[in-house]
Amino acid sequence: MTDTQKTAQLSLNGETYELPVFSPSVGPDVLDIRKLYAQAGVFTYDPGFTSTASCDSTITYIDGEEGILLHRGYPIDQLAAKSHYLEVCYLLLYGELPTAAQLEDFETRVTRHTMVHEQMHNFFRGFRRDAHPMATLVGVVGAMSAFYHDSTDIADPWQREVAAIRLIAKLPTIAAMAHKYSIGQPFVYPRNDLDYAANFLHMCFSVPAEQYHVDPILSRAMDRIFTLHADHEQNASTSTVRLASSSGANPFACIAAGIACLWGPAHGGANQACLEMLKEIGSVDRIPEFIARAKDKNDPFRLMGFGHRVYKNTDPRAKVLKQSADEVLELLGVENNPLLQVAKELEQTALNDPYFIEKKLFPNVDFYSGIILEAMGFPTAMFTPIFALSRTVGWISQWKEMIGDPQNKIGRPRQLYLGETARDYVDIENR
Repeated sequence: MTDTQKTAQLSLNGETYELPVFSPSVGPDVLDIRKLYAQAGVFTYDPGFTSTASCDSTITYIDGEEGILLHRGYPIDQLAAKSHYLEVCYLLLYGELPTAAQLEDFETRVTRHTMVHEQMHNFFRGFRRDAHPMATLVGVVGAMSAFYHDSTDIADPWQREVAAIRLIAKLPTIAAMAHKYSIGQPFVYPRNDLDYAANFLHMCFSVPAEQYHVDPILSRAMDRIFTLHADHEQNASTSTVRLASSSGANPFACIAAGIACLWGPAHGGANQACLEMLKEIGSVDRIPEFIARAKDKNDPFRLMGFGHRVYKNTDPRAKVLKQSADEVLELLGVENNPLLQVAKELEQTALNDPYFIEKKLFPNVDFYSGIILEAMGFPTAMFTPIFALSRTVGWISQWKEMIGDPQNKIGRPRQLYLGETARDYVDIENR
């Protein structure tokens, strides 16, 4: 952690306490309150931890006011335009962009680990046919610790490395298997001759009865979705992974915990909620009605996929993904898909409406990713699993960073207790 020369003073009950202030490489200063309870006997109160730094990190930086997202210092728009997902994975995991030789070695290691243990096929068949793919994903990823005992010792750096590669490599296979299982089609084995994104699309959409060709435009769009969701600093699911790992849990259990948290509609379900909103609108001629409802303060309706909790200006990921959305829709067309017709018209309406411009309610990454996945033919139930496999590398990078942090200790948030004070037990016959 950065040394500090700054301090802040807290006056409480006639006493003054000096609090160290840390200055980050970029971003707001941070008050160090680790000794506050020991010195002053008080806790801080911060529901949602929105003003609390739970760790120090060198991986990802976000400035929501300016619309900035950096991975190891590199702007997300540059990475999405010039790089690809596995190179971004290497960057997040190891801190620097790889050389050509390093990237080739990394891609080979990931590619050679894409198959899952054959007995895991039987595990899938234990789920109901109509199980949500996220339910399947949580269960199967958590069960990986039962199949891969040789990479669960978090004290062994090599086992941590093997676990990281396995998770990045196998999540697309597991997610594709969850999809195939939910629609009653046979599992498709991964192919080592395809790149990461193309391999995932092949496992999702190919069938034994006929050959499937992965269009490079769709593969590139899929790769961008993966890249743009790779990490997003200390969000709810990442914080869940860190909290789980602080107990010493194995990496597969920690990632399963992150997937479970991501499943929440306020977090990873945003692009699914966006598509459900488009279904509610139904047709282009009803867009003015819903635009009016969105502007009405007394109407609880919200336009999903517009604006962002963190980004108060524009979502830097959205501009890049809009380009891919335009390419995909041009390739596949929207004439026969009413949802996509509504999406395109709604986008243009919002981008040119003074109310949305003033409120900075621009289409975000969830809006465009939802459009792309819908156009590709994914059911909405698969949107969050795709988010989960994209975010796996971010979770693993944060997990590895935490394991190697000498300040690492088990998480133990405090509370503001408002319940009953001590009282005596009353025998049941006297109640």
